[in-house]
Amino acid sequence: MSSASHSLQFWAVLLLLPLLVEGEAASANQNNLDRVIRVGGDHDYPPYEFINAKGQPDGYNTELTRAIAEVMGIEIEIDLGNWDNMRRKLELGEVDVLQGMVHSEDRAQSLDFSPPHAIINQSIFARKGAPRISELASLNGKSVIVQEGGIMHDYLIKQQVGANLVLVETHASALRLLASGQHDYALVANLPGLYLGRELELSNITPVGKPFAGQEYGYSVLKGQQALLAQFSEGVAILKNTGRQQAIYDKWLGPLEESGLPWKEIGQIAGGASAVLLLVLGGIVVWNRMLTRQVLRRTEELELHQQQLIQADKMTSLGILVAGVAHEINNPSSLLLLNLPVLKEVHQDLEEMLEDHYRAHGDFYLGGLAYSRMRDEIPAMLDDMLTGTQRIRRIVDDLRDFARQGPADLDESVDLNEMVATAIRLVDNTIRKSTDHFQVRYAEQLPSFRGNPQRIEQVVINLIVNACQALESRDKGIAVTTRYRAKTREIRLEIMDQGSGIEAEHISRLSDPFFTTKREQGGTGLGLSVSASIIKDHGGTLVYESEFGQGTRVLLSFPANNRALST
Repeated sequence: MSSASHSLQFWAVLLLLPLLVEGEAASANQNNLDRVIRVGGDHDYPPYEFINAKGQPDGYNTELTRAIAEVMGIEIEIDLGNWDNMRRKLELGEVDVLQGMVHSEDRAQSLDFSPPHAIINQSIFARKGAPRISELASLNGKSVIVQEGGIMHDYLIKQQVGANLVLVETHASALRLLASGQHDYALVANLPGLYLGRELELSNITPVGKPFAGQEYGYSVLKGQQALLAQFSEGVAILKNTGRQQAIYDKWLGPLEESGLPWKEIGQIAGGASAVLLLVLGGIVVWNRMLTRQVLRRTEELELHQQQLIQADKMTSLGILVAGVAHEINNPSSLLLLNLPVLKEVHQDLEEMLEDHYRAHGDFYLGGLAYSRMRDEIPAMLDDMLTGTQRIRRIVDDLRDFARQGPADLDESVDLNEMVATAIRLVDNTIRKSTDHFQVRYAEQLPSFRGNPQRIEQVVINLIVNACQALESRDKGIAVTTRYRAKTREIRLEIMDQGSGIEAEHISRLSDPFFTTKREQGGTGLGLSVSASIIKDHGGTLVYESEFGQGTRVLLSFPANNRALST
């Protein structure tokens, strides 16, 4: 064979070699996709991924991964465990993909990421009363708990913030450690932190700053596994386009928005049809207008009576339910009210011996905490528990009184100050969620009046809840005041809010049955109508004064009880 022939063969092999290598790589990559894909994740990172009560993988990431496997026709095996171990398993090839990981430039040097399927915010948590933190640089010199191998662990090390890092396996461990009184702060993902704080009932910790900028969160694989990553990226895209990803997201991470009929378009069509009918039937409409108004008014009255009957039936059921619940709650409350004073006396008897031991032998531990700290806190803890138990008893009694069906007549003596205080206790949670500025001023030596305490309590609750709903931010306030006007012998309740106010044309209709400005939020327009009816039955008046955008003043007046004034 000539040298020219040998040369030609050499160059032919050289040109085909990349194609052969590429073909073998593609074949190997395809074989990898045909096998069971091992998907890893954190075993305690709710609501994104966690092991549920049945010992099974669960959460937003897990449900999304299973949906991707379904639409892409791939087999998966989900393995949730310690996050730092999972990162090492990915590096060692013991898992193929992590189903939820925050993207960073450092991580992108060794890993490839899919388009994000969520955005993660980070928050600094502290015990209540701690100063607020506006930037991570403020953590310098502080003892900060972070998840080992988590994005904030990586970030704090890279930025050299100067914090003393305490590494834990999970967000739950970080929050429990912080709540137990150890270390200064915990730096965890915002949503898992709030979720775990609620689930674990860690009421003494709270975020102490705004969440930090959102970080992209998606699937990750080792560099060179683009074909594998493409399967998950394509699956996410399909689920997003079909709306299934949004449904999974809303299920775990936000309220599900219900789609309804296009009422606006339907209303426009109906309006056009009505206009045509009005032109044709104008004369008939004029002739029937008065009759129609009477029919509508009677229909509304009948519907109102029906709603009141339904409400009465509900109140009867509520009374039965509250009576049973009150019994169950009062039993353990009674034990606490009986035993806590005894425990307080026991502690007082032991104080001298504990102090002698402290002076003789130095500090020692009680319940895992130093005696030098606990000796001042134990009495306060016992007092707080006793006060809390008494508050539980008062709330249960208030609920039982509210649910109890009072007599049909209005001949009981009503103390307005007492009714207002009870109503405030019952809606205390709504008040605290709505405003940071709630004021109450009670008139001294307020006369009583004749009426039904449960019905007056219902009116006060309706008015306070309405005031809370009118507030547009927690900075806006509510002021509740009771007064006695001797000149007219009137007992008054005034509720003022700094809310959105009421448009002038709506004020005269507030007491109309079924009139409401909150139809889209589920309002029925019966609350103020029923309240007005109750006040009328008591011989009182209910007046609204409002300036749109500025707030509302509600003035409730009752005639004073003559018999009470003469005593």
